[in-house]
Amino acid sequence: MFTGLKSSSISSLFLLFYSAIIFPLTMIFLLKQDSFMFEWTIFQVSSCIVTFIFIIDSVSLSFSNVVCLISGCVMLFSSSYMSHDPFLKRFTWLVMLFVLSMNLLVFIPSLPALLLGWDGLGIVSFALVIYYQNMKSLGAGMITVLANRIGDVMILISIGLLVLQGHWTIILMWDFHLATWVILTLTIAAMTKSAQIPFSSWLPAAMAAPTPVSALVHSSTLVTAGVFLLVRFFPFLDTVPMFKPSLLFISVLTLLMAGIGANYENDLKKVIALSTLSQLGVMMMSLGMGMPYLALFHLYTHALFKALLFLCAGTIIHNSSNTQDIRHMGLISQQAPLTVACMNIANLSLCGAPFLSGFYSKDLILELSLTNPTSFLMIMLIFLATGMTAAYSFRLSFCSLWGYMKNSPFHSKQEADPYINWATTTLAMAAIVAGFFMQNIFTTFNPMPFVMPSILKFLTISVIMLGLFVSAMIWDLDFSAKKMNKTKFFFSTMWFLAPISAQPLTKLSMMLGTNLMKSIDLGWMEILGGQGINMATSTLSQENQKIQIKSFNFFIALMLCASLMFFMFLYTL
Repeated sequence: MFTGLKSSSISSLFLLFYSAIIFPLTMIFLLKQDSFMFEWTIFQVSSCIVTFIFIIDSVSLSFSNVVCLISGCVMLFSSSYMSHDPFLKRFTWLVMLFVLSMNLLVFIPSLPALLLGWDGLGIVSFALVIYYQNMKSLGAGMITVLANRIGDVMILISIGLLVLQGHWTIILMWDFHLATWVILTLTIAAMTKSAQIPFSSWLPAAMAAPTPVSALVHSSTLVTAGVFLLVRFFPFLDTVPMFKPSLLFISVLTLLMAGIGANYENDLKKVIALSTLSQLGVMMMSLGMGMPYLALFHLYTHALFKALLFLCAGTIIHNSSNTQDIRHMGLISQQAPLTVACMNIANLSLCGAPFLSGFYSKDLILELSLTNPTSFLMIMLIFLATGMTAAYSFRLSFCSLWGYMKNSPFHSKQEADPYINWATTTLAMAAIVAGFFMQNIFTTFNPMPFVMPSILKFLTISVIMLGLFVSAMIWDLDFSAKKMNKTKFFFSTMWFLAPISAQPLTKLSMMLGTNLMKSIDLGWMEILGGQGINMATSTLSQENQKIQIKSFNFFIALMLCASLMFFMFLYTL
């Protein structure tokens, strides 16, 4: 156990040290907008050259910096949170493999080589989801890996289609006659990894993984790989006119579905998972409105405060006798003040409260949506989902942090643990100041020479306050009443996406297997096969016995016939 604890601590220090080293380099590249690309030719087939390309630019360095900072804090948290686990060293290696796969995805702009990181993320995330090896985690792991395999197949199809260009470098794409199909496959691949409709059900299911895994994989890094892929490809994707309206429509539906579902969910980790789904919808919405760098900005700020939110939730679950139902929690604010303070910072940043990280990125995207030439219905749905974000965040805090105690008391034995305190405090500081420092960099990519009216400027804050007010008024309504059963089932299953994505495939395969067994194995194949041969031989044997036992004359006649045939044979000789 001591060795595992030591390995996780060393790996966390290594990741934090790496993040601190590349931070100044990232700032230089962000300010100067330089980029370096290294190319290594592996072999050449006809006119296609297979190369391994490595790119160092502001996007790759900043993404790698954020990934390593969050991974270091999560590993520091795991040193205490999972210290009782006998397989902590295995967990440490899996997390380090995940960080390596993420960095390969970030630094490689060539599509075939990018599959190393893309497939690595899928395999390692499957191994992390099934880490506890029970029926629930195995089922969640299968949904996760099958949904991600759709994206892998789409990447392979796009690699095959891009043979016509003679290269696979992401940053040198141009329009050609199959460009629409390539854009379709790449968009579907990004949607599967980022859990957009109709591939949304795997993300809440993946909460069966340990909490540090949820904080790292399913909130901040893995799910944003699809957004990152679209940011890299955006100049090429933008050449098809229908790309942005389609992506905007799907992302707003995802945003709305996740916001409604989170208000009906009672599992603490699933509420945060649905909020991740909602913020992924915001990032995709920013891409759909033609603002890739603002999507990247929100990706960074969201990764920091969402990882913090998961770590605080993990501490609360661990100290509440592993209870994840928010209806059984209460009065935690008086028993774990540091954890609750960090969780409130993350929740407020998620809502877009002023002067926290989420405010600088999310509010800017929402304000620019008002100036974007899109339909009024889309704007209404976007701000409705924003109000729901504030509503479920307040409901989560009210039920678990400030509400009255409903169950056994909270055991704040880990409140003084230095590993957990350093991890949560570091991410809390990042969630407070990161948005302020990054806004000047990312707004230079999106010049906004306009002045908004005051009523539109205050619209976002007004919607957030309205969401808090509505949540405070109705948070204690009995949603489990009989009249709400069907409605609750519809919303809590994410518009039936969860049962549709898992049950029809398993039911179809089982029904098909049963019908094949009945109609073929136990049907005409059995009649023509084993049973048919058995019946034929039995019938012939019975007839033979009947003939033999009929009379003595039969044998005399048989002997006479045999003698006659013998004499005829001799005569012919």
